[in-house]
Amino acid sequence: MRYINQLEPDGLIENFLSHPPQNFKAWLTESNVPVFSAKFDLLTTTDLDFQKKLQKIPLYNKWRKLLQPHTCFVGTTVSEYALLTNDLDAVQLAEQIKEQYSANYPFLIVKDIPQDSPLQNQLANDYSQQFIQALKKNGFIEVEGQALAWVPVDYSSTDDYLSRLSASRRKDFRRKLKHRDKLDIQVMHSGDDYFFEADVLDYYYQLYLNVYEQSEVHFDLLTKDFFVTLLQDKQTKATIVTYYHQQELIGYNICFIVNGMLIDKYIGLKYPAARDFNLYFVSWFYNLEYAREHRLSCYIAGWTDPEVKASLGAKFTFTKHMVYVRNPLLRAILRKISNRFESDRSWRDAHIETENNKRECNE
Repeated sequence: MRYINQLEPDGLIENFLSHPPQNFKAWLTESNVPVFSAKFDLLTTTDLDFQKKLQKIPLYNKWRKLLQPHTCFVGTTVSEYALLTNDLDAVQLAEQIKEQYSANYPFLIVKDIPQDSPLQNQLANDYSQQFIQALKKNGFIEVEGQALAWVPVDYSSTDDYLSRLSASRRKDFRRKLKHRDKLDIQVMHSGDDYFFEADVLDYYYQLYLNVYEQSEVHFDLLTKDFFVTLLQDKQTKATIVTYYHQQELIGYNICFIVNGMLIDKYIGLKYPAARDFNLYFVSWFYNLEYAREHRLSCYIAGWTDPEVKASLGAKFTFTKHMVYVRNPLLRAILRKISNRFESDRSWRDAHIETENNKRECNE
């Protein structure tokens, strides 16, 4: 089925349900809303200062496991937003979710509910707000979610896009983009015969693992079965941008084109070559060019590295997580410290203050 705030192709959601991340379980509710369960580290999105304070509490290593409860999530890890259906009104859906799952899990989290997202229509935005209010009335705690980076395709060329950035950033990015001349860039699609070769599948999955292992946050480890299905899916037809140096694949982006949007989902990199050729920055500008050349409306660049993406000219739209804690005492504690779990909000506030200060200096 198609959800009112779904940005991704159906095949990606089906793949998640059939092949959830390692040690996850995934299924559909009675209203066909995707959910999954997993062991969740509650400190995943907390700031470093808060984590250091907790580590100083006596016997931290012994009670640390209490901060890693088995948790039920409403949503997926492959969609930008929790996938909602208006087959039920928002009040009914909130009540149904609480009734079905709050008694069986110490933590119940509805993840990534969009807030007035420019990437979805007004119907979906209105439903999301009604859903948030209904969850609050059912005892859920509101926690600021992540920053989703996106770029409207309103530029006529790469030079036009760069002209909107500061002089220092333009100089830095032009220097990094010189490495593009040393790369062979090819565009492939899922379902191509190439992706039915065992050694190719192994190599692509390893490059994904390279990125996962160097990431600061380790939550959802995609399985080999998920990746094989993704790369061999002829119907979904993912756009796979590949980067070669001297005939060696050193990186790729797996993207989808849906409703006139280029959605960047997965990246695989070979180190240290990917760093040597500034592949992160080269791929960013290639994706912008690709979106413009294909007359797409925007480029959606994902959740991670908001500081870097802000420097690259991205805009951001935020989500909310709604959290139900079964234990009344823990629920009361979480209400008081919920801001400690809002790392992207802290970044956003600091970023806005910095930009305002720059604007005042220029004036």
